[in-house]
Amino acid sequence: MSTAQATKNCITLKGSAQIIVEYLKYGINSILFQRGIYPAEDFDNTQQYGLTILMSKDPKIQTFLQNVLSQTEEWLAKNMINKISMVITNAHTKEVLECWDFNMQAELGDGDTSDPTKLTTTKELSRIQNEIRDVMRQISATVSYLPLLDCICTFDVMIHTLQNTELPAKWDETGAIIIQNPQAVQLRSFSTGLHKVDTVVNYKMST
Repeated sequence: MSTAQATKNCITLKGSAQIIVEYLKYGINSILFQRGIYPAEDFDNTQQYGLTILMSKDPKIQTFLQNVLSQTEEWLAKNMINKISMVITNAHTKEVLECWDFNMQAELGDGDTSDPTKLTTTKELSRIQNEIRDVMRQISATVSYLPLLDCICTFDVMIHTLQNTELPAKWDETGAIIIQNPQAVQLRSFSTGLHKVDTVVNYKMST
């Protein structure tokens, strides 16, 4: 019985990557809704982490996120990523108005293996999801203090990989994201035991 329980509660690097990618999927959709990037009628309610989260119904957005996040999961399981950025820009001027940074930091888990690819953690999934729920609540609350986006906006997602990571076909390298007169708000962190994720929103102060 104890062996089965130990196996059940064991999270691998791949499992940790899946948990984080799931958070990114719900987090990015929530930001798209909260920041009014697309009309409210383009979203459906879903239940996750004990919360009601709005998810885009647009097939193009769903496909785009699926492509980005599946690659994220693959690289994250190999600890090849240090940050994911969701960038919101003015559709007409291309000015960057907001950048949501999801910083990834590798952790040692239970640290009982000499092979870094075989690291595991016995941290309870329910604890991890409770931590994620707290971050999701903070994302929803940001509308109370972030400047109104009163123009048509677009978004993109950038993966910040370690050097010498081979890029998939049709992917491009991009330069640094610059926000004029930037302010930053640090949200809560969560940890899977193998990765720590810090969420920060950088935004342009209204003039």
